[in-house]
Amino acid sequence: KVIDRLLANQHYRLVYWRAASRDLNYRRFFSINSLAALCAEKDPVFEQTHARIMDWLARRIIDGVRIDHPDGLKDPDAYLRRLHKAAPHAWIVVEKILHPKEQLPEAWPVAGTTGYDFLNQAAGLFIDRDNKYMMSAVYEKFTGSRTSFDDHVYQCKHLAMEKLLGADICRMTGLLIQICEKHLKFRDYTRAELEAATRQLLACIPVYRTYVRKDSPPLKADRQTIAEAVTLAKTRSPAIDPRLFDFLSELCLGSIEGDPESEFMLRFQQISGPVMAKGVEDTAFYRYHRLACLNEVGGDPSSFGLSAASFHDAMMARSHQCPAAMLASSTHDTKRSEDVRARLALLSEIPDKWAAAVRRWSRQNSIYKKQDFPDRNIEYLLYQTLAGAWPVDENRACAYIQKAAREAREHTCWEQPDTNYEEALLGFTRNIFSDTFFVTDLEAFVEPLITPGRINSLSQVLLKLTAPGVPDFYQGSELWDLSLVDPDNRRPVDFGLRRRLLESILEMNTDRIMAQMDTGLPKMYLIRQALGLRKQHPQLFAPDAGYQPLKVTGVNQDHAVSFLRGKQAAVIVPRLVMGFSGAWSDTRVNLPRGSWKNIFTKEIFAGPDFLMEHILNRFPVALLVKIPDA
Repeated sequence: KVIDRLLANQHYRLVYWRAASRDLNYRRFFSINSLAALCAEKDPVFEQTHARIMDWLARRIIDGVRIDHPDGLKDPDAYLRRLHKAAPHAWIVVEKILHPKEQLPEAWPVAGTTGYDFLNQAAGLFIDRDNKYMMSAVYEKFTGSRTSFDDHVYQCKHLAMEKLLGADICRMTGLLIQICEKHLKFRDYTRAELEAATRQLLACIPVYRTYVRKDSPPLKADRQTIAEAVTLAKTRSPAIDPRLFDFLSELCLGSIEGDPESEFMLRFQQISGPVMAKGVEDTAFYRYHRLACLNEVGGDPSSFGLSAASFHDAMMARSHQCPAAMLASSTHDTKRSEDVRARLALLSEIPDKWAAAVRRWSRQNSIYKKQDFPDRNIEYLLYQTLAGAWPVDENRACAYIQKAAREAREHTCWEQPDTNYEEALLGFTRNIFSDTFFVTDLEAFVEPLITPGRINSLSQVLLKLTAPGVPDFYQGSELWDLSLVDPDNRRPVDFGLRRRLLESILEMNTDRIMAQMDTGLPKMYLIRQALGLRKQHPQLFAPDAGYQPLKVTGVNQDHAVSFLRGKQAAVIVPRLVMGFSGAWSDTRVNLPRGSWKNIFTKEIFAGPDFLMEHILNRFPVALLVKIPDA
């Protein structure tokens, strides 16, 4: 009784944890009940929560800040303006997940994003676009599923609203009821109808959120987003009165005045981001596995690769719009490390061999299934995971595949794990690790992918180090790092080893470094040399250095990408390396006349013939610096 009286006097009420999905009356960080949201738009809250950061910036202890999840703010534009005003000289980047066709709001006073957009653009270069339909056929034939990624997204967003974000939807529905009472034409809709329409519109928003503000007209991009969502919602839910979607459209665009109307508009924008994140990144990405390296934060698995011309277009746009944005390749939130993705991209070049291997493995391992579990879809993901991360130990593989199954929410989930399914899944995984025939066959399949995968990795890293922007390195990625999704990518890093290897580079030439490929030394060497060049010649990679595509000609011209920075630094990387076995033949890059020094091999090349087989003979990628005329 004493405890009861004590708890009754608190400003909160203890409830059964399952009630949170529908009954919580406060905003959370996604669906984490213990992380309650603060009203950053209120002056005292902003000042107190940012006091230490502002002090560090003022004293130049730090030079910039990375703003995570700005889409969760009620008014991101106002917040970022306030932050910029308080620290006008700070370098500010935002963890904003952009749809492939979406642009960062121009009014935001930031340098750009934290780099997921670049990550997916760079990764797309190493996907063989010509084999899209073959890879689709392999996946569909093996799994029996023809559900498109867009349909998975639609279904998973609804699932997220039902299972994880129900409390937020309930609060919005209550507000919508209050609004409809003020409008004669809409006051007779039932709560169920209003909630269903709200859910449908949220499920059809094609981006994370819109940015309509109370004090200004909506941007063209926001109008297009809402129009697209309304059209799709009407198509997917003909049973709902279309006039209700039109009314919601007006509310979301701020076309109807009133305090509750404005509040609904802001709340709708706040919740659409979490719906997208939980529905897509944390669910749909674990259900659709045509090519797992495409299932990355900010990516679109329904697309399949990027041409060299499209990459150049994206980088030229970056050099004009956000030349000081962050460039990422691995982060704490990536679904797979850059090196795993680089190897998995090779599967797009060998769909026939991949299909044969999967069929062979599935026949061999069918004896380990229990009541047809695990299902074929997650079995397909498991084989890709092993091919991309091998050698990976049994415990890491089991932890990953269990998380993947729970995130997918098809047969089990975090809240109510299906022990029978998970036992079958983990038993299957452990058994195939103990099967000598399977492991031997897997290793034989992976072996030819290791070196090409590493070449892809080196190419990605050099692109990150030289494209317009500021390169970022996630802990441990200085060497080969075959990590999977968290918590796997948050394992302890052996920094002592990295220090020793970094010191050893000083005494080695390129040939000796390449001889130690298995240690990851070539990757560390590339990073050291490129960062050294950036430090020695910062003007070559400054925001105003520009970006100029260089023409590649010859029989294998589609297998290389080259560009110029600052008119004096030339980048050359190979792509789709399984398709030509390194035989460059007459392929050449058209560099400006003069002498150029490769900072990796110390070789000097003079034009006008810059043959690729000469430039990439001793190191897989090249960064050339123009030597001043005598």
